[in-house]
Amino acid sequence: MTASAAVIGALAFTLLALLIPVEAFGGRTSASAALAGDDDGLGTMSTPYGPLTPQDRDFVRKVRLAGLWELPAGRQAQQRGSRESVRTAGDHLVEGHTDLDRRAIEVGQALGLDLPNQPTEQQQGWLADLTRAQGDAYERLFIQLLRRAHGKVFALVAQVRAQTRNSMVRNLATDANTTVLDHITVLEDSGLVDFESLTDTAASPSPVRRSDVRSMK
Repeated sequence: MTASAAVIGALAFTLLALLIPVEAFGGRTSASAALAGDDDGLGTMSTPYGPLTPQDRDFVRKVRLAGLWELPAGRQAQQRGSRESVRTAGDHLVEGHTDLDRRAIEVGQALGLDLPNQPTEQQQGWLADLTRAQGDAYERLFIQLLRRAHGKVFALVAQVRAQTRNSMVRNLATDANTTVLDHITVLEDSGLVDFESLTDTAASPSPVRRSDVRSMK
């Protein structure tokens, strides 16, 4: 199996769920469902910064979850990347998500939200897959995984930015928009993105298999 084919097979499913808390996986089968936001049952709450909807709260938690796994992924790319462009992408991930994670924590504290403190099991699995991959296969997996992820996050950020009436959430979405666009740009600058495999395949996703990662070594 070529590295490109393995990446395509391994990533058809994983990126559809980026930033979705693990408890939400059971009933979500499409990108549109992922963008809808998870209803925590608390309804719309009044805050000094404007109404706070379930989608708003879900977004802040997802930003926090993004930092919890993309920061380690970026640090790994800084250390393991043989291409300068991959190391540069790692630099941008670390810098961007350090700032964005700090902002998410500040917003969570201001709004009285409980935020996660560790990646979901699935996000931990993505990190483990990156750790197992070696050489050129590692770099291609890193770039494709993160580029596809950020492409889907971009749509989520735009939706929240357009719909929220909470000024704290709106400012966080604005910051996230800038960060995600920067990350998309540097990932594409690597020249390793397989754009054909970015096509949505949500109709019949395939899970990441350990054999896919092993075959790329």
